Amino acid sequence: MCTFILAWQTFETAPMVVAANRDERLERPSELPKRREWQASVVAPTDAEAGGTWIGYNEHDVLIAITNRWTDRDGVGDRSRGLLVRDVLGSESASAAIRTVEHELDERDYDGFNLVAVDPKAALLVEYDGNRTISTFDPGVHVVVNVGADGRYRLPKQRKEAGKRQASNADSVRTALRPEPGEGHESWLDRAREVIADHEYGVCVHGDGFGTRSSSLIHLTDDSMGYEYADGPPCETSFEHVDATL
Repeated sequence: MCTFILAWQTFETAPMVVAANRDERLERPSELPKRREWQASVVAPTDAEAGGTWIGYNEHDVLIAITNRWTDRDGVGDRSRGLLVRDVLGSESASAAIRTVEHELDERDYDGFNLVAVDPKAALLVEYDGNRTISTFDPGVHVVVNVGADGRYRLPKQRKEAGKRQASNADSVRTALRPEPGEGHESWLDRAREVIADHEYGVCVHGDGFGTRSSSLIHLTDDSMGYEYADGPPCETSFEHVDATL
């Protein structure tokens, strides 16, 4: 997944609201999100090739998502990054999830990634490119892409021009999705749905054998979790309700 948008502690009615696009090889198989019994009860799609996932949440109201991170050292990982997400979805808090990631990085190497761990009390980001950086998100809207998050970008030498475009796209998305005065999470999520499907923002990708494969819209309220999923590029694929019960 290559674009992750989080509105955290922004709306009184929903402490956690997410819109995300997954970009991947078109032939790579995947399975629709559903309830799964891993280390905890979770709702997540899966990568049918490696068995991991790129986004999901668990019975403890912890949401985990990952994007690839463009670096100049790709191809060195010992293990699928999606399996790391599957592991940390067993965590009882966002902070515990980050501790699991740190322990795993002490034991083995992965290709570059940005991993977000969110619960109603904390929102944390791990950026890994051979070195790790851990940061905390303040309340507000945040956008994570392959080169970084929220205006803090590192452009790899091998993809500098593409990285500049992606950074510009992320800044445009964040500007477009600033909450409007008095806006509720439903209205914001409707706008996010349009933004992640609008090619002017550059986050719905169509390429030769590669592109946006799916989109997720997720929100947590005080008493429920809502999940809509598009099994294809959101510019041409309808979002369907996912049974989010845990």
